[in-house]
Amino acid sequence: MSDSPDLSFDYDLFVIGAGSGGVRASRMAAQYGARVAIAEDRYLGGTCVNVGCVPKKLLVYAAQFHESFRDAACYGWQPVTPAFDWSALIANKNREIERLNGIYGRLLENSGVKIYHGHARLLDAHTVLVGDQRVTARYILLAVGGAPWVPKFPGSEFVSTSNDMFFLEHLPRRIAIVGGGYIAVEFAGILNGLGVETHLLYRGELFLKGFDRELREQLAVEMQQKGIRIQWGAEVARIDKSGDTLRLQLSNGEIIDCDCVMYATGRKPRVEGLGLETTAVRLSESGHFQVDKFFRTTQPNMFALGDAIGSMELTPVAIAQGMAVANTLFRGVPSTVDLDNVPTAIFSQPNLACVGLDEEAARVKFGDIAVYVTKFTPMKNTLSGNPEKMLMKLIVDIATDRVVGAHMLGAEAGEIIQGLAVAIKAGATKADFDATIGIHPTAAEEFVTMRTRTR
Repeated sequence: MSDSPDLSFDYDLFVIGAGSGGVRASRMAAQYGARVAIAEDRYLGGTCVNVGCVPKKLLVYAAQFHESFRDAACYGWQPVTPAFDWSALIANKNREIERLNGIYGRLLENSGVKIYHGHARLLDAHTVLVGDQRVTARYILLAVGGAPWVPKFPGSEFVSTSNDMFFLEHLPRRIAIVGGGYIAVEFAGILNGLGVETHLLYRGELFLKGFDRELREQLAVEMQQKGIRIQWGAEVARIDKSGDTLRLQLSNGEIIDCDCVMYATGRKPRVEGLGLETTAVRLSESGHFQVDKFFRTTQPNMFALGDAIGSMELTPVAIAQGMAVANTLFRGVPSTVDLDNVPTAIFSQPNLACVGLDEEAARVKFGDIAVYVTKFTPMKNTLSGNPEKMLMKLIVDIATDRVVGAHMLGAEAGEIIQGLAVAIKAGATKADFDATIGIHPTAAEEFVTMRTRTR
């Protein structure tokens, strides 16, 4: 530790929330010699492990078999008509999540972190009540995460959220998904791939705001080509229930009947019942914790990280923030997290991934840029006849020749962009890309063979 423990407190660090960021901060702080405890009222591993990244990716894999079975016939495999068992998938998913919960518990215990199972409420800036146990801590870390938010409107009580989708007893025949973020887009691909009649309703003119427009437009084409029914500018006025049928009345007068309605209209920090009123912690207008670059809140001994601070809501970012807090408090190394050139992926079908700036943002920042784009039929689809296209894009700052953005729509986009993120973070130039010999035949080699500027 950077300084000696204050034995007037039960713990040097008490963490509220055992998600990815909270667990990493706890383990690192304990390894630095701090006395650490963590409280969790739901499940170890947080959103990502339980109702986010991990189970969602498993469902994405399941949905992809639909096209794989169809494509296999063109590669000499005798066509089959497989049956899908939703309950088997969910049971297998649950078993894997339980295994991961156990791993998180053992990681904490083996690091010497005391685990409290229950809701933690702040009594003051140094005191926490978990159940009927009152404990004190020199520092408190708020890693409470977020939860799906659904607006109130007539019939909103019939709505499901992304959390609910992982535990549905039966796969619906028809679903309406409301929202235009990555959760809505990913679940539309999952359910469509599993054979569900899928409607995606978004009030805006194009989903995935913040990502490169050219890729967003192409993804919309691909999703509609796969059978997803997308409506832009669509707002739900009310939902009525009749038997097992949910009837959506849109603001334009259109009616959609379905068996399930999923809202993916945003997430909010889990601060209700936390007892913040007993501290000097302040929230922003959006309900997120206000923190400085070292993740310190407006209460000097309290820190916050992850989804609850409203930066980039990504698991690896929360983990990096957890390490930074531990370094700052118990290693004597004030640490922050660099959010420039953070790669990210959307597990839509096809996948979309990127690192760096999109074309519009690059033009604003640099002025003169060179854009390289290629769109083609992936080699696998040449025999299968699958119409899905792949789109790749590089954005270059002309003044320095640095590659400031790489974007991809296509199979395994996340896997490919992760490698490019290292190069872009290191400041690679377009000349560096051009001098790199590609691996043939792969889709990834396109990133080092794009020579002709598109615009």
